[in-house]
Amino acid sequence: MTDLIAAPYRLPSLDLIELEQEAAEVASQARSANTVRAYQNDWSHFSSWCEPSGLQALPATPRTVALYMTAHKSQYSMATLNRRLSAIAAAHRMADHVFDTRCREIALVMDGLRRTKTVQQRQVKALITPFLKRAIDNAQDTLAGQRDRALILIGMAGAFRRSELVTLNVSDLTFSPEGVRIVIQRSKGDQFGQGQVIAIGRTNSEYCPVANLQAYLEQAGITASRVFRAIDRHGNLKANMTDQSVALIIKKRANQAGLEGEYSGHSLRAGFATQAAKSGVDERKIASTTRHKNMEVLRRYIREGNLFTNAVTADLGL
Repeated sequence: MTDLIAAPYRLPSLDLIELEQEAAEVASQARSANTVRAYQNDWSHFSSWCEPSGLQALPATPRTVALYMTAHKSQYSMATLNRRLSAIAAAHRMADHVFDTRCREIALVMDGLRRTKTVQQRQVKALITPFLKRAIDNAQDTLAGQRDRALILIGMAGAFRRSELVTLNVSDLTFSPEGVRIVIQRSKGDQFGQGQVIAIGRTNSEYCPVANLQAYLEQAGITASRVFRAIDRHGNLKANMTDQSVALIIKKRANQAGLEGEYSGHSLRAGFATQAAKSGVDERKIASTTRHKNMEVLRRYIREGNLFTNAVTADLGL
């Protein structure tokens, strides 16, 4: 009988080692920086909660995760709890631990939370056109004031996420007599960076997003790199802005204008969808700018915009 000869063990070639390193680098880009940052914060919150109770965070039992979700049911929105669960699962995968978010104990708790959660979800106020005009009317004739006008107008007219605004480069803009063509290199709905294109037309008014953007770029002397920059109290351009800065600018302008309600970076995107619906714009045209993949999410804004349009009070003879 012929003896079986074991194949000799071979060390991986340098090419294979380099390929594995490159694969690891590519894998690290699978999620956006914002998602990674959120996951890190979520994991830190979960592990810090486990420690005082003597519960093990890694690997965590389904019971521990179920208890954590239940403990925070009144404190956080369902969207935040879902993201926390995803972050916990991601941490386990990175440590090569098996973790099934659909296991019975976790799934039952999450389903129960979705059905019984009564805490009002935090809704930021949509910055619709009348409120937007009030917000930017108080902006001073300074470089920071012009930046804020341009950021708010472009952000609303293009239904931008705040993360998209702060990563916008001059090379992404193409101006024409009709308006500006903007390439969004990467966004929440385009994690693999295929790029999306939107157009913002000129309105020939003092609130024209395109004219205000051009005025800001000219006043700031910005011809390359990031469009929106931090500006110090002396009016000097500084480093790139963060997405938190966008939210602070909107809050500041809304407060100075005396606008009621809670405004944030998302108010621009919500304002576009709500105002477009109020103005009778077709759902498909709205979606072409908002780039929503989930149309039901978009329809929430459309319903809000059409609330009084669809009201039948006048038909009741009251």
